[in-house]
Amino acid sequence: MGKKIKKEVEPPPKDVFDPLMIESKKAATVVLMLRSPEEDILAKACEAIYKFALKGEENKTTLLELGAVEPLTKLLTHEDKIVRRNATMIFGILASNNDVKKLLRELDVMNSVIAQLAPEEEVVIHEFASLCLANMSAEYTSKVQIFEHGGLEPLIRLLSSPDPDVKKNSMECIYNLVQDFQCRTTLQELNAIPPILDLLKSEYPVIQLLALKTLGVITNDKESRTMLRDNQGLDHLIKILETKELNDLHIEALAVIANCLEDMDTMVQIQQTGGLKKLLSFAENSTIPDIQKNAAKAITKAAYDPENRKLFHEQEVEKCLVALLGSENDGTKIAASQAISAMCENSGSKDFFNNQGIPQLIQLLKSDNEEVREAAALALANLTTCNPANANAAAEADGIDPLINVLSSKRDGAIANAATVLTNMAMQEPLRLNIQNHDIMHAIISPLRSANTVVQSKAALAVAATACDVEARTELRNSGGLEPLVELLRSKNDEVRKHASWAVMVCAGDELTANELCRLGALDILEEVNLSGTRKNKFSEAAYNKLLNNNLSLKYSQTGYLSSSNIINDGFYDYGRKNPGTKLLPLKELCLQEPSDLRAVLLINSKSDVSPPSSMEDKSDVGYGRSISSSSSLRRSSKEKTKKNSYHFSAGFGSPIEDKSEPASGRNTVLSKSATKEKGWSSLPISR
Repeated sequence: MGKKIKKEVEPPPKDVFDPLMIESKKAATVVLMLRSPEEDILAKACEAIYKFALKGEENKTTLLELGAVEPLTKLLTHEDKIVRRNATMIFGILASNNDVKKLLRELDVMNSVIAQLAPEEEVVIHEFASLCLANMSAEYTSKVQIFEHGGLEPLIRLLSSPDPDVKKNSMECIYNLVQDFQCRTTLQELNAIPPILDLLKSEYPVIQLLALKTLGVITNDKESRTMLRDNQGLDHLIKILETKELNDLHIEALAVIANCLEDMDTMVQIQQTGGLKKLLSFAENSTIPDIQKNAAKAITKAAYDPENRKLFHEQEVEKCLVALLGSENDGTKIAASQAISAMCENSGSKDFFNNQGIPQLIQLLKSDNEEVREAAALALANLTTCNPANANAAAEADGIDPLINVLSSKRDGAIANAATVLTNMAMQEPLRLNIQNHDIMHAIISPLRSANTVVQSKAALAVAATACDVEARTELRNSGGLEPLVELLRSKNDEVRKHASWAVMVCAGDELTANELCRLGALDILEEVNLSGTRKNKFSEAAYNKLLNNNLSLKYSQTGYLSSSNIINDGFYDYGRKNPGTKLLPLKELCLQEPSDLRAVLLINSKSDVSPPSSMEDKSDVGYGRSISSSSSLRRSSKEKTKKNSYHFSAGFGSPIEDKSEPASGRNTVLSKSATKEKGWSSLPISR
C-alpha cells in the first residue's frame, strides 16, 4: 500500500470576510441590522424583532423610537420570500399601535401591504397582511387609503381562505370599511354577500359575529337587502334564531332581520315561509332582555310601512308587544312602546290597544326612568289622537294624574307627548272637567316657559283645549299663565305662534281675562303679527278680533265700527280715530290731561243719580283733557242741542252705521231704537 499524502487546506481568499457569530441583547443593535444587504441577517433580525414586538405595547413604542419602522417598510417588497414574510408579520403586530399607524400612513405603505394579499403568497403572509389592514382600517384616513389602493377586492377573495385567521382578519377589515357608503356600493358590485353568508356557517363564533355585524351595516341599503333575500339569507338568519346554542348571535341576527323587514317583498317572503310567526314567538318567549329589545326594534322599523303594519296585525303582533311592556328591562319597555307608536297607524291595532296596552302604558308613566316615560307618553299620544274611545280608556285607567306629573319631566319629548294626550282627552267635556280638577292650569305654566318650540306648541294647544270655561281661565290667570302665553305670540316658529294665538282666542272668552291679556300686550303683539304677510295666520286674526270685542272702546277707535253682537255697556267711550301705532289711553289717564281744543271724548253712563267727581263739579263740560259728556248730564241738556251735529249712541246691540247727517268726527253712527226703549234711555246727543 502506498503512503497517504495529507491534502493541504487552501487558505480563504484574502478579500472574503470570515463568518462572525454575534449574540445581541439590545434591540437597537438588531434594528441596525435591518439595513444589512445580507438576506440571512435580515431574516434573522426580522424574526427577533417580531418576537420582541409580541411581548407588549411598550416594546412596540421602543421599536418606533429606535427608527425600526422605516427600514421595515422597505423589506415588504424584498426579493427574498422569507425576509418579506417576516417583515409582514412584524407589521401585523406593530399596526395595533396608534403611533405606528400614523407613521405608516405618512410613509404610504398601504400599496405594499395590499400586494401581500396576492393569491400566490403564503397563508402566513395573508394572515399578517390582513391583520395589519384590519388594525389600520379602524381609522378613517386609512380606510380611504385601503379603498383607493383597491384593497376591498382581495379582502373579499380571502373570505374563502382555508385559514380561519385570514377569514377573521379580512372580515374585520371589511366591516370597518363598509361604514363608508362608497365602500358599501363597491361591495355590492363585487358580489360580496354570498361569501359573507357562508361565514355564518363557520365553527368560530367570532367570525360569525363579524359577518352578522357587517350584514347589519350593508343591509341599510336596499340593493344589499335584495341581494341577501335572493341568496336565501333570511333562512340562515332564522336558523340562527332557532338554535339556542347560538344565543350569543341572536341580537346581531335580529338587527339584520330588522333592516330586511323594511322591504315589502322581504316581509311577504318571511311571512309566507312562517318566519314572521317564528320571529314574534321568539321575541315574546325569549328570556334575554337585549333580544326582546332588538325584536321590538325590528317590528318598529318594519311597521313604518303600511303594508307591513297590515301583515303584522294579521299575525297579532299586538299581543307580543303588550307582553313586552311587562318586561323588567327598561330598554325592552321603551322599544315595545315605540313599536306600539308605529303600529298605531293601523286602525285595527289602535282598537286592539284600547283594552290591552293603554293600562300598561299608563303604569309606565309612573316609571323612574325618564326615557320609559317619554316612550309611553308617545305611544299614548298616538293612540288617543282622533280616537275618543282610547282617550276615554286612558282616563278610565287613571291616566290624568300621571300625565300631568309628566309635564314636569326633564325630557322635552315626554312633556310634549303628555300635553298631546291631555289635549286629545280634553276634546270630551267630561274628561276636560276632570283634567281641570287635577290642576292642569298650574302644571301647564312650566311647559309654556320651555325653550323647546315643540313643547311650547303642544303646551299652548293644551291651553286652548282646556281653558274653555271661566273657572279654568280664572285659574290660569291667577296662576300667572297668561304672561308666558302672551310671550309665545312673539315666537318665530309658525306652529308655536298659531297655537298661542288659538289659546289667546279661547282665553279672551271672558272680559277679565281679555283685559289682562291686553294689559300684558297681547293686542299690540297680535296687531304687529297681523301686519306681516308671513307671520299672520287665521288664529292670530281671530284672537285679535276676540280681544277687541272685549274692549269695544278700542275696537271702535281703531276700526270705526261695531258689529251687531257688540253690546255697549257703561264705561264705553269714543276717543276718536286712533292713529296707527299709538295706544288708546284709559279714562283714568285721560282725566289727568289738561283741556285742549281736541274734540270731546264721548262717554256712556246710564246712571242718572251719579254725581260728577268733586274735581269736576264746576267743569261739567271739561275733563279728561278733552270735553267729556256723559249720558246722565246729557239728559239735562236742552232739546235744541239734539238738533246740532252730534253723535248718537244707545246701550244695546247697536252697531254704528252711516246716518244721513254726517257726524263731526266722520264716524258712522245711528241710534238703536229698540235697545233704547228697552233700557229706558233717550238718544245721547253729544255736541263738540
